[in-house]
Amino acid sequence: MSELTPDQVMEKLSRRWKPTKRIAKLLKTDSGRLRRILKRLEKEGLAEARKRGGQLEWRLVKAEAKRISQIKKEPKAFKEEQKTDDEIKSDMQTIGRGMYRTLTKGEFPEIDLPSRSTSNIRFDQELGQYVLADKTVTRSTRNVGQIRSFSQFVWVMRFLKELLSEKKSSTLRDIYYQSFGYGVKFGQQSESDTSITDVEAKLKTPRESFRVFPEERAAMYGNLTIEYTAPQKYAGKRVNLTDHPDGLMIGPYLTSSKFIDCKADKVIAIESGGMFTRFVEDAVYDTHNAILIHTAGQAPRSVRRIIRRLRYELNLPTFLFVDADPWGAHIAMVIISGSASAAHLRGLATPDAIWMGVWASDIQKYNLPSDPFTDTDKKRTQDLLKDPRYQSKFWQKELKLFLKNGRKAEQQAFSRYGLSFVTEEYLPKKFDEIAKLQRQGVL
Repeated sequence: MSELTPDQVMEKLSRRWKPTKRIAKLLKTDSGRLRRILKRLEKEGLAEARKRGGQLEWRLVKAEAKRISQIKKEPKAFKEEQKTDDEIKSDMQTIGRGMYRTLTKGEFPEIDLPSRSTSNIRFDQELGQYVLADKTVTRSTRNVGQIRSFSQFVWVMRFLKELLSEKKSSTLRDIYYQSFGYGVKFGQQSESDTSITDVEAKLKTPRESFRVFPEERAAMYGNLTIEYTAPQKYAGKRVNLTDHPDGLMIGPYLTSSKFIDCKADKVIAIESGGMFTRFVEDAVYDTHNAILIHTAGQAPRSVRRIIRRLRYELNLPTFLFVDADPWGAHIAMVIISGSASAAHLRGLATPDAIWMGVWASDIQKYNLPSDPFTDTDKKRTQDLLKDPRYQSKFWQKELKLFLKNGRKAEQQAFSRYGLSFVTEEYLPKKFDEIAKLQRQGVL
């Protein structure tokens, strides 16, 4: 008989009370072995017990049940988000045919778009991110004031369809300049960006699926072999992320590549380039069996999408390592819960990613070199305290500690103890601390 594990027991527990004998029957094990594991789970704050009718019953604690429920929902949502190029083009053609039929009837074509106004954005507590409510706005060629934005929308959708058909990628800036060649009037790039976002909202598909990327670039490093699917010259070529000392740039082709073979069991996303290089040099990818990702500050959407892919395609938990200030905390939270500006898309968040530091409490604990808060830092922290994404006890505690101490520190502050202190001392202790807080239901 194979050894019974806590994870196997956890899979049979829920928020409904179950007698020990029933759980044992489900697991095909004896009650004695099971009871020892259940007692261990109870001690770790993951399960709770009660006596009823002379027998012991067990269930998951509320915090752990909620965490497991969320984890189970996200892979399903992730699968639903995936669309092939042909499916996306079909969605576009459906919209186009509708407009064409309207024109052939001698009527004015119009289109309904999800409203992205602040009044239509709400925070979904269950999903843990901002989403759009049900309001829509109608753009009609009957309205002279809307003809310009309507035609911009149609042209952008046409251009994006061409990108998919030709299997080429583009940047937001490229599309703005492309419009000049077609005589489409965009006053500035923000207008073309808005039209692209309108297409995203209408099709519920992120621009990266249309092969449109911003200029920002980040990087990945670790024992993961990927296979390119495009461009044609590289399709089928396999590369291991450790082949390049600087990591592989997270561009459009890495983002859309296939994951072939992964030896890692976690992802560590790192805010600063200097710290990312330190992690590579100190072989954190090997000692901690991790995929390392440089977020390049506030993570571009391509980074957030690939983190989500790693979580739900490869089941790799994600840890977020940022500066100890409200701006770093927000970088972590955008990866966890998304942003209000992208409320029309769900597929950019990784709800069970963990902010691993640098925490406000770490500044005290490690006596890190720090700088005083500016008025801007103070106001930003106060704003985050009110934000619905930051309402857990843990986030509130750390943000309030930032305000109380009025100090901030960079990731590199650990260098006061030596260049490798952060990788050799801080990381192992931090992973142990996180595991303990998770068992207690704090994280």
